[in-house]
Amino acid sequence: MAQTVLVVGTGGREHALAWALSKDPGVAGVHIAPGNPGTAAVGTNHPVDPMNPEAVAALAVELAVDLVVVGPEAPLVAGVADAVRARGIPVFGPSGAAAQLEGSKAFAKEIMEAAGVPTAEARLCVSMDEVVAALDEFGAPYVVKDDGLAAGKGVIVTDDRDAAIRHAAGCRKVIIEEYLDGPEVSLFALSDGTHVLPFEPAQDFKRVGDGDAGPNTGGMGAYTPLPWAPAGLTEQVVATVIQPTIDELRRRGTPFVGLLYAGLALTSRGVRVVEFNARFGDPETQPLLTRLKTPLGGALYAAATGALAEHPPLEWGSGAAVGVVIAAQGYPESPRKGDPITGAEIEGVFHAGTALDASGQLVSAGGRVLTVVGTGDTLAEARDAAYAKVSTITLPGGFHRTDIAANAAAQQLDGLRAVPGKEEQA
Repeated sequence: MAQTVLVVGTGGREHALAWALSKDPGVAGVHIAPGNPGTAAVGTNHPVDPMNPEAVAALAVELAVDLVVVGPEAPLVAGVADAVRARGIPVFGPSGAAAQLEGSKAFAKEIMEAAGVPTAEARLCVSMDEVVAALDEFGAPYVVKDDGLAAGKGVIVTDDRDAAIRHAAGCRKVIIEEYLDGPEVSLFALSDGTHVLPFEPAQDFKRVGDGDAGPNTGGMGAYTPLPWAPAGLTEQVVATVIQPTIDELRRRGTPFVGLLYAGLALTSRGVRVVEFNARFGDPETQPLLTRLKTPLGGALYAAATGALAEHPPLEWGSGAAVGVVIAAQGYPESPRKGDPITGAEIEGVFHAGTALDASGQLVSAGGRVLTVVGTGDTLAEARDAAYAKVSTITLPGGFHRTDIAANAAAQQLDGLRAVPGKEEQA
């Protein structure tokens, strides 16, 4: 049966989801609340506050949709999925209780400990005395994380003890962790609360500048697949991380229905979880969905309705995909808005922080403005395609990293001895 789908959110992830759903022959119509100028090209935007659970639920009823897909973490933590489920509509996205897996890093650590999931040793601190003691216990590099949601920017990894203390002082509750060595991997898995269906691994680049310089961001680019990843990595992570976490949440009476994102470090001591997210990651989603051959709507509907056990494994196109984020001047500290954008009307460009001004001109409206995805038979070809597209887009003051997937594409990796895009604990 053809489905009508409502995607909730405003960013590049939601544009990619709406785009992929619009290509699914089983999807009759795509609606986005509130969406952005990019999503308007693949569906119908609706000016509804994504943080208002009842307003989203009312829109879903009004549109008589068959499925609601909640994109960002904040609406999930706010209970949007709960409000829609209460109206009897299938939802791809965890309940507010299950979304605490991302909403509280302390809760995530509690779940991992109970489930026997390997992760960094950590201390939850609510006073500066506890912070100082934990920093001294673990030593440098210091890893300090805001316990709550921080849009990917609540983390500092530094050798500067004073900087670590200053960051902790700005958080109500803070997690101090041991530093994990080794490259990072993002692994997504669909879950219906019992069964899981994994994606292929990807890697994102969190630091703002080339060579992983500067502060953490929401992500400056990503690529997939990972030619350097160990054989059997996906199966290992499903068995030791994803499935035990899903089982533990179900055991507690808070089944996780949606997308479980495991941020992993491939350390000298084995795989360790750096973080969990309760939704599709951005910018990994953009290149991943570009390569996905399986119709997205059917897979998300199966997860939302408890039918993943009958769904075949996800199929992927050959070749590679690389996504490069174009950011606004001043990002991440104080991004400038309102600058005109030209050249973005090409395939593989996903809108994140964009808007239309009074004259209908596309302008910047956020820190990460666009994600530009290139594909090719190899990572080198995909990189060339992505950066060729980037070169045709203009944004005054805008900038991008020039080294997304560069090491991997150049085959400068040898197992885990080299660190591709040496990403740090987000």
